[in-house]
Amino acid sequence: MVGSAIVRNLQTRGYTCILTRTHTELDLTNQAAVTTFFETERPEYVFLAAAKVGGIHANNTYPADFIAQNLAIQSNVITSSHASGVKRLLFLGSSCIYPKLAPQPLKEESLLTGSLEPTNRPYALAKIAGVEMCWSFNRQYGTNYLAVMPTNLYGPGDNYHPENSHVIPAMIRRFHEAKIAGKPSVSVWGTGEPRREFLYSDDMADACVHLISLPDATYAGLLGSDESATGEFMPPVVNIGVGNDLTIRALAELVREVVGFPGRLDFDSTKPDGTPRKLMDVSRLTRLGWVARTPLPEGIAQAYADFQRASG
Repeated sequence: MVGSAIVRNLQTRGYTCILTRTHTELDLTNQAAVTTFFETERPEYVFLAAAKVGGIHANNTYPADFIAQNLAIQSNVITSSHASGVKRLLFLGSSCIYPKLAPQPLKEESLLTGSLEPTNRPYALAKIAGVEMCWSFNRQYGTNYLAVMPTNLYGPGDNYHPENSHVIPAMIRRFHEAKIAGKPSVSVWGTGEPRREFLYSDDMADACVHLISLPDATYAGLLGSDESATGEFMPPVVNIGVGNDLTIRALAELVREVVGFPGRLDFDSTKPDGTPRKLMDVSRLTRLGWVARTPLPEGIAQAYADFQRASG
């Protein structure tokens, strides 16, 4: 979903020399394969969007896979980018890198200030390691590696697996299947009280291309401080989001309306809620001249249409 959205955005802007590989063509956890790719292709700009991702169930079920595979992907790509002289790299993380109880909205400088949400800690730690790699390479080698932290994403090409997907695609599938089957209700994990922020994938891609295209002086100002020299803790991180959120209950009602499911919602409070709230502070991004454009109802409608096309 993320990589394809970035490719679409670059193509819309007129870029033609775009290097892409599917997982089948290039296993990013394979160090030798990644090294060969970079030595052969010599890319100038890199969007590191590849990751093993999933919702609460997937994170709880496969914690070792989430930390091991993401650490391998990041280490291989970032190291090879430096070795081959990449000019700029954009590493995509996740809002889950921030402490579970960090002040809301989440600011970039809240990184490493508290304990993480345990349901996705392995994934979050991997992404934090990716941020630190970018930061460390910038300090030691003068590279230009920036990390962006998107809020919860959804959109065309999403993963609609019934157990391993994120909240919006999971709801779209469950409500659609319940509508087709004529079921009276749909069960939703948790109490419905946690609040979440959602960003349409094409908006996220536009923000990424906007950031990697910034003028040199502006871009350099985002690459993090050398805390040992300045005493200032500012990681090379920019949040990407919409700046507002809603409860899971309100989201479920919205998805139910878009899908056209007439039944009731049953909230299963025996299932985990996850972090109480994750709202991103996007003031840094706003000052850089970018704001999200796709309203949530419109984005969910487009995502549902994509799901229907994909499912036949």
